[in-house]
Amino acid sequence: MKVVLDTNVFVSGVFFSGPPFQILQAWRDGKIQLVISPEILDEYRRVGEILVEEHPAIDLEPMLEYVIHKAVVFSAPPLPERVCDDPDDDKFLACALASGSNLVVSGDKHLLKVSGYQNIEVLKPRDFLDKHF
Repeated sequence: MKVVLDTNVFVSGVFFSGPPFQILQAWRDGKIQLVISPEILDEYRRVGEILVEEHPAIDLEPMLEYVIHKAVVFSAPPLPERVCDDPDDDKFLACALASGSNLVVSGDKHLLKVSGYQNIEVLKPRDFLDKHF
């Protein structure tokens, strides 16, 4: 199952426990396939580096290296029209379309609001775990 993780889910999984951590563990265990675009990877890095300043004991770099080597990277052209209220969130939908995934995991209200766009389901992390595991 191909899954796009929004940045908050990815970063929360790296820095904290709970459903986002469980989702990353499912990916590391080969139960799901993480799909990303270069734009998503850039955002993972940028937001992660901000959190590293607040949590210096956590080394983000090994996880980013793992993503680079184990996630499937797709070139995701921008959507033809703005879909989310926050246009920065459109990259997750674009990645889902480019990769053939029909699932984005996010707690972001802008993404959750457009669940169903082009048959892409947007689920909160707990709802994703409950539905698929």
